[in-house]
Formats: sequence, C-alpha cells, structure tokens
Amino acid sequence: MRIAVIGTGYVGLVTGACFSEMGNDVYCVDADENKIESLKSGIIPIYEPGLSAMVAANAACGRLKFTTSLPEAIKDSELCFIAVGTPMDKDGGADLRYVLAVAKEIGQNIDKYLCVVDKSTVPVGTADKVRAAIRAELDRRGVSIEFDVASNPEFLKEGAAITDCMRPDRVVIGADSERAAELLRTVYEPYVRNTGNFLIMDIASAEMTKYAANAMLAAKISFMNEIAGICERVGADVNKVRLGIGSDSRIGYSFIYPGCGYGGSCFPKDVEALIKTAEHHGFSADLLKSVTSVNDRQKHVIGNKVKAKFGNDLIGRKFAVWGLAFKPDTDDMRESSAITIIRDLVEAGATVAAYDPKAADEAKNRYLKDLPNIDYCDSKYDTLRNSDAMILVTEWKEFRSPDFYEIKKRLKIPVIFDGRNQYDAKLLDKIGIEYHQIGVKR
Repeated sequence: MRIAVIGTGYVGLVTGACFSEMGNDVYCVDADENKIESLKSGIIPIYEPGLSAMVAANAACGRLKFTTSLPEAIKDSELCFIAVGTPMDKDGGADLRYVLAVAKEIGQNIDKYLCVVDKSTVPVGTADKVRAAIRAELDRRGVSIEFDVASNPEFLKEGAAITDCMRPDRVVIGADSERAAELLRTVYEPYVRNTGNFLIMDIASAEMTKYAANAMLAAKISFMNEIAGICERVGADVNKVRLGIGSDSRIGYSFIYPGCGYGGSCFPKDVEALIKTAEHHGFSADLLKSVTSVNDRQKHVIGNKVKAKFGNDLIGRKFAVWGLAFKPDTDDMRESSAITIIRDLVEAGATVAAYDPKAADEAKNRYLKDLPNIDYCDSKYDTLRNSDAMILVTEWKEFRSPDFYEIKKRLKIPVIFDGRNQYDAKLLDKIGIEYHQIGVKR
C-alpha cells in the first residue's frame, strides 16, 4: 500500500519507518528542508533504539522516501497520516494550527479518494475540524472529491517505540465509514496478527482514548508520589508499600514507582489538554488538576532534600547529576525533572557536573543553555570529582549497578540523592554512603 506520513518528528518518523518495514511504500513529508535533506543523508534527528537502522534499510531499498512536497506524497496514496506536532497552547490546550494547516493543504491538492488519519495526539472534535478544513478547500476549488477522516492515536513509549509499533498492545481506530475502517484494518493486519487486538470505535471515543490512557498513567505516578510524601513523614518505607499494593492484581506494579516526577512530550501536555477540554465543556477535572500539581511539586523534592542537608545557600557547593533525559533510552528532555532539579541547585548558588549518555547536547544547546555553572562530563564518574554529593535523576541502565566504592572515593562527601529509588539502602549504609531516597525517612 502507498502511504503518506506528514511530519517527521518522533511519531511520524517511527510510524513511517515501521510501515515501510512491512513492505508498504511510504512517503514521509516535512516542511523543514534541512531535516529532509538530513534524513535523505541518513542523519536521524532523534535518538530511538533501532530507528536509525530501520530507516537506513528501508530507504536503501526505496520503500521509505523523504520529501518536502505534500502533493507528491499524497499522489496515488490511499492513506495519509497526519503526525505533526500539537504543542501546548497558551491556555494549556492543544495547539492545532499545524494539524489544520496540513488539512488545508490536503484539500488544496487531492484529486481522488484519500483516507486522512489523525495520528497526532488531538482533542475530541479534531477530526471534525480536519474534515471541515478539507471540505472548505474542495468547495473553494469547486470540486467534489470523496474522502474520509479517521483517528488512529499512537501509544508509543520513547525508548521502546519500534517494539510498540511493530508489536502493539492494541491498535485503536476511530472511523465513521466502512471504507476507512477496512483500509486501516488492512494496513495494520500484519502488526496485530498474533493478538487480534484491533479496536474500531467512533472517532470521538478514539480521540478520547489516547488522552484517557496518558492521564491514567500520569495519575498512577502522582498517586504514588503523594503516598511517598506521606510515608516519609510517618516513618513508612514507600518501597515496601509499593510491593504491598502492587501485589494486588487490581493495582499491579506498573507506574507505581516513586520518583522525582514525570516528564516527556506526552503526559504533561496531554493531562493539561484534557483539563482544558473538560473546561471547554463546562466540567472541572479536579482529579487531573491534582495530578499536575502533585507532579509539579515532586520535581522540587530532590532540590529540597539537598537544601535540607547542605542549607539553602549552596554557594561553593558542587553536585554531580546523573541523567538529563526525562527517561532512559531517549535524548528527549521535554519537561524533564532534571531541568527543575538543576535549576533549583544553580539558583541557590551551586555548580553542577552533569552526565547523560544521550541528552547532553539537548541540555547544552536547548534546555539548559541559559543556566550558568554547569559542566557536561564524558562519563558518570567524571562528574564526581570535587562534588559534594551525587544525584540520580534518570535510571539509565549504566547507572543501575555502579561501583559504589569508586563513588565514595571520588566524592568529597559520600552522599547520594536518589530520585528514582534505584539502590540498596543497606548496601550503601554498609559501604558508608549516606543515602537519601524518595518516600523514605532518614
């Protein structure tokens, strides 16, 4: 099948690569000429395990092409996936300008039937707006061309996106025509052959499913962080509480790890967008507001622990920070807890030595470029020299079993602040390292 994917960001590039991997002819479109030229040259703008090799292999055999021309991409295509960004608007809602701009251009150029699929994370009602934008351009041209608009929300986890795309837990389709539903069933059949988990529903429900899924996961994280705060004050150990409640099959262990807050491109933006959607329809999403406020507060917990140990004035202090990305196996720093933690330390007068296997350039060139007193190191142990403490922010695999004796030797003061509760408190106590966790009173 010939498929057009509009947008070569995280979702669009992964989706296009995985469609081509199954033998489809895919055109990936982006308005950024430099990005397209880089992709043609084999330069991938994001880090995602397995993506570079998949793009290279399918581009080499001609199944995956890159262009700045939407008309070229949709010519002879049966499906067109819109995968452009939907950043947070000024009021917290989803900014649909890029989605609707694509819809307008589609309306200006289609000359035969096309199924247009919203792959971007968009609020309920977006498919209607896309349909109206396409229809308006067709009316302006004075032509009548049949088309469908469907919803196919993505459920990709950064760091595991290729696996999620090739072997999805479920494929959710929102469609109001049998033709659109069958086209999407055909293209996704190889991906769900083993599970059969292909869910067709109305468009509004499909649009809502994505937001509801992310809001639920964010709520679990904030709930556990709230419990951690209580545990720390009453003398309970949140790590033991987590095991106690996770063993209940109704709750499970996923997304109930205490930590220094969630980040990324999805959870913060999508929870805010769902809150705004509710408000636009006269409903106050009070639980979701609390999820956000708990998470905002949680990002300051490590900074507060550091100040409780060393004082509010951190002038002359240096701290080693392990991890900058919002999660392992990505270079994405959007809404990362590391940004808040490092800002708290620097604004209190401290110097920071930071290391991340993939996200250092993102920090230097974008997210932390305006902050002084940050040194970026080439290894995790290099950050420890003359540092007063080590702070773990991102649970990369290489941080999980470090040489604690080496850490103790290199630090000025043997102290670890663990923002992800990764380490064995008894082991560190035996070695002689002062250990501060989330949700455990010292």
